[in-house]
Amino acid sequence: MTTLEPAAVADLVRNTLAAHKSLFLATAGSTGPWVGGVYFAESGEFTLNLVLEDRGRTLAAIRENPVVSVVVSTGSPMQPFLQAQALAEILGRDEDARARELLVTKVPEAAPFLAAPVTAVRLSIRKWRATDIANGVLPGAELPSPRLP
Repeated sequence: MTTLEPAAVADLVRNTLAAHKSLFLATAGSTGPWVGGVYFAESGEFTLNLVLEDRGRTLAAIRENPVVSVVVSTGSPMQPFLQAQALAEILGRDEDARARELLVTKVPEAAPFLAAPVTAVRLSIRKWRATDIANGVLPGAELPSPRLP
């Protein structure tokens, strides 16, 4: 299998994020684990912005436990995919507006969701695990965030 230099792993992460509009978000609160699909917009390799339904199970779980996991994937293991653990932060008014702007710029079809009762959330990725089986990147290559230990 292929060993990638850090710059190549960063390129794989950036390209995979740019190629996707949605991700799978896993949470764990008092009602148990939960996985849902959400639209997202990245602001750098290690920061993802999204909105969640105010009364939904996902946001409730984040309020209880802000440690989440994400998978950015088509669902096929033969397409490049990303996995990570992240820290979720519910955003205040000013940051909420910026996250919504980033989201609708990347994913125009998400605009109707913004009219619903939703809250913006920022995910700070601790490190990415990028896998690209078709190009020999198995096991996945890791790209740690420079901001988090």
